[in-house]
Amino acid sequence: MVMSMAKPLTLSFLGATGTVTGSKHLLDDGRVQILVDCGLFQGYKQLRLRNWQELPLPARALDAILLTHAHVDHSGYLPVLARAGYRGAVYCTPATAALCDILLPDAAHLQELDAGYANRHGFSRHRPALPLYTAADARCALELLRPVEFGERFALPGGLHARFTRAGHILGAACVTVEGGGQTVLFSGDLGRDHDEIMAPPEPRPPADVVVMEATYGDRLHDLTDPADGLGEAIRRTVARGGKVLIPAFSVGRTQALLVLLHRLRVAGRIPEVPIVVDSPMATSVTGLYARHPRDHRLDAATCREAFDGARYTRDVTASQEIDRRGGPCVVISASGMATGGRVVHHLKSFAPDPANMILLVGFQAGGTRGAALAAGATQIKIHGQFVPVRAEVARLDNLSAHADQRELIAWLGAGPRPRQIFLVHGEPAGLDALRVAIREQLGWEATVPDYRDTADL
Repeated sequence: MVMSMAKPLTLSFLGATGTVTGSKHLLDDGRVQILVDCGLFQGYKQLRLRNWQELPLPARALDAILLTHAHVDHSGYLPVLARAGYRGAVYCTPATAALCDILLPDAAHLQELDAGYANRHGFSRHRPALPLYTAADARCALELLRPVEFGERFALPGGLHARFTRAGHILGAACVTVEGGGQTVLFSGDLGRDHDEIMAPPEPRPPADVVVMEATYGDRLHDLTDPADGLGEAIRRTVARGGKVLIPAFSVGRTQALLVLLHRLRVAGRIPEVPIVVDSPMATSVTGLYARHPRDHRLDAATCREAFDGARYTRDVTASQEIDRRGGPCVVISASGMATGGRVVHHLKSFAPDPANMILLVGFQAGGTRGAALAAGATQIKIHGQFVPVRAEVARLDNLSAHADQRELIAWLGAGPRPRQIFLVHGEPAGLDALRVAIREQLGWEATVPDYRDTADL
């Protein structure tokens, strides 16, 4: 039996409101504070500045943290809290823990590199420029991870309980249900698609009194054509003019889906035999996890081996720099997916000015990112304090998303009994409002779009 609570449960929205980044949701009963997701803000500067602001409660006051998945917009703030003194448990699925073991140190390393580069070249306004957190902070955060299997009901402080169910999206991604005080609160995390290249669809929605649901693609329907068609055509067109294809791609999920598609195209003889390079140490490490977590995706062992072995992987900086100097066509997949940092930024400096090349955008581009600027037709982008001309062809492949679209979101929400409250988060304003309206028109239910740092009584 669940213990009664001291006061009505409240939910505070500390991120992912009006934006797709910075996911943080605080459950509070007056005695116990549980944080669901702990993500970094990305994109516009005013959003990124929030990463440097303190939460409305001390890190030590938190009693537990629950992660829906490992993407840094859901997990990347953990090292900040660890440095600030949080020493409680961080509950997540085993595959999420394995991914965080790769992603968090890498995120810290990139921030340290960017800060060092800014200090050496003097383009930061801060003297000295500092990373948000260090590799040591990331290691401290990793020691707090407590893996829990899907479907296992586990205890939280204060008599609360939680359970993870499969969300699709990426390895280990979960929806999380929190029970307490005679009610249940369900957090969707990021929901995957019904027909993903790698991931199985989300499990049916568990019953809940309150649902906190993502709305990344709340205002659109995905193109249902085979993404291999657009990918193959883009590569053939670029190779025919002697150019290189640069694909900014998330290291988790998107890179592996691209490798599966490229394998299919090669086997079918639909693209030329050109080198395929994965230039991301993190993506290289992540790709190896798929064989170790076979229950978390739909690929068989043979497909994993054949698709992933068809690329060349670079880990050291020298090999990465050689990519920009080599001649002849090639396909380069490099993080990050929105071109906000990492090695892809250096490749953009080299690739973007050449009209023979192509920059192929294969996912959602949050406002304020270089990827969003490229998608909007920018003729120059700012990199390391300098403006770089964009003469390369910029193309988009919009049907590779790992997020459910409006139809899939409403189908997932509507498959269970009507919740008492629905909150829409993790979306741009247009997507959030479009999904709110669609839920009312198609299900007859009302949903609320909270603002940053709003608190709701549950």
